[in-house]
Amino acid sequence: MKKAALRFLQVMLLVCLAGTSVAQNDSDAENAEAQAQAEQVQALLRGLEQGLRELQSLAGQIDAVPEMDREAVVFRRDERSFQLLQQLDKLARRTAELPADDPLRAEIEKRLREDFIGVADAVFSRIDELSQRIADFTGDLESLSGSQRIVSEAYIHSLEVMRLQSYGALVNIIEGRNALGMPTDDMAQRLQGQLYLRAETLVGRIQFTGAAGKELQGRLQADPQNTELGSAAKAFSSRHQMNIKRLTAISALLQRLDLDSSVYKSVLVKQGQSLSVRDFEGAVAMELLRDGWDSLRQALVDQAPDIVLSLLVFILIILAFRVLSRLTRRAVIAACNRPGIDLSTLLKDILASVCSGTVMVIGILMALSQIGISLGPMLAGLGVAGFVVGFALQDTLSNFAAGGMILVYRPYDVDDFVEVTGASGLVKKMNLVSTTITTFDNQTLVVPNSKIWGDVIKNVTAQKLRRVDMEFGIGYSDDIEKAERVLEDIVVKHDMVLKKPGPMIKLHTLADSSVNFVVRPWVKTEDYWDVYWDITREVKMRFDREGISIPFPQRDVHLYNEQA
Repeated sequence: MKKAALRFLQVMLLVCLAGTSVAQNDSDAENAEAQAQAEQVQALLRGLEQGLRELQSLAGQIDAVPEMDREAVVFRRDERSFQLLQQLDKLARRTAELPADDPLRAEIEKRLREDFIGVADAVFSRIDELSQRIADFTGDLESLSGSQRIVSEAYIHSLEVMRLQSYGALVNIIEGRNALGMPTDDMAQRLQGQLYLRAETLVGRIQFTGAAGKELQGRLQADPQNTELGSAAKAFSSRHQMNIKRLTAISALLQRLDLDSSVYKSVLVKQGQSLSVRDFEGAVAMELLRDGWDSLRQALVDQAPDIVLSLLVFILIILAFRVLSRLTRRAVIAACNRPGIDLSTLLKDILASVCSGTVMVIGILMALSQIGISLGPMLAGLGVAGFVVGFALQDTLSNFAAGGMILVYRPYDVDDFVEVTGASGLVKKMNLVSTTITTFDNQTLVVPNSKIWGDVIKNVTAQKLRRVDMEFGIGYSDDIEKAERVLEDIVVKHDMVLKKPGPMIKLHTLADSSVNFVVRPWVKTEDYWDVYWDITREVKMRFDREGISIPFPQRDVHLYNEQA
């Protein structure tokens, strides 16, 4: 361990000393931009040099640190080494931004060609050292318990994070070397092997912890009071999620190296991880389809008889409840139409639909449970979907609410003549969303219930009796008593005019051109227009026979001639 650390520090120090040897070339910059870039590179070199001196001093004192604190100092040394690697990566990228003929760039590239491989070797050695320490601490976990075990697990996690960071540092070194036009084949091939091995290990762990977690969850559902099972299930779930995060990081590193990571991306997709759109390449999609088809084919081979039986039971349940749903609808309609039950047509239709639909929904849920579909997540999903749909259909829901109010208060029913929101006609159809009205000239109007309930509703045919309001005028020179007798005779002799309440015939107004009588007989609602038209016709004919005039508006105009 000590030799690898010293080698790492020596190589890094050589790189930084290269910066000090070319510091005098700053004055050769040809323009202000190149000068600024050179200054940034020099600042990075100075920072690296200072950091390496401090790191070298820390590494030289590790052996003198007490045993109980040595691991903490080693962890701190590794952390600072990683920070220096990040600075080295930044140095390589900034150097690549310098002009190709810049002396500073040429000198740094020369040193990097000589010493960059040494840095990579040092990082690989550090990764091996971290892997060994992780293995040692993992082996000691069995002998620990309580808080000591928790602390040790947290430390192992920190070492795992540092190992991933070291892999990332190697990828940065390869990218920086590529930016400078340097060969990276040997380094990339060595890193590729380690990344693939690490990815395969993580996939195995994910599959193991996933299967073990499902088994523990099943046992926990059977025995929810078992605290040991609960703790074990949580532990496996935590490990499972941690391994997924690590595989995600390794897959990203493979992608940065332009290596095939479709197998691992497909594993992540099947574990429910959200990936970006570009992750769904052809290889990933084909891998997912291949895995899905293999799983389906194996399931069909192993469980074909059970699947066929479940499908038959599913179909039989659906058919049986479909018949039962129809019978329920007929029974509800028959019950609503019994004598003595006064329900609106809308309410009858809704009761029949709700009862029939409820029976069918119960049948569908029972059928789905027979083929192994869990109803809990489905119902939860339907609840969320219902909330989203309800938010999107606010206007439609307001129509539903208005339809419910119309259903409760019954301001009108089918076959009633109504005047609502400027529309008038006969109600032909009602539901919870709208009302269909047919006008007297046979036009069909579909009016939203929210428009109707929010305005004045005039139900012309709601009452059994109606008063026919008519007004007739005679001339000022005509006999008022005679006209009154004629009107009364016409009204009383009509068969459809009711005796009680009795009709009213009164002199109403002395208008500009006529003396007006009001005639107000009472009739059955369905006889309203027949009485109106019959009496109007008979009044004209009788007035003509009796010599009673019906004046029309007239105006006298007087002309005066003025003599000039």
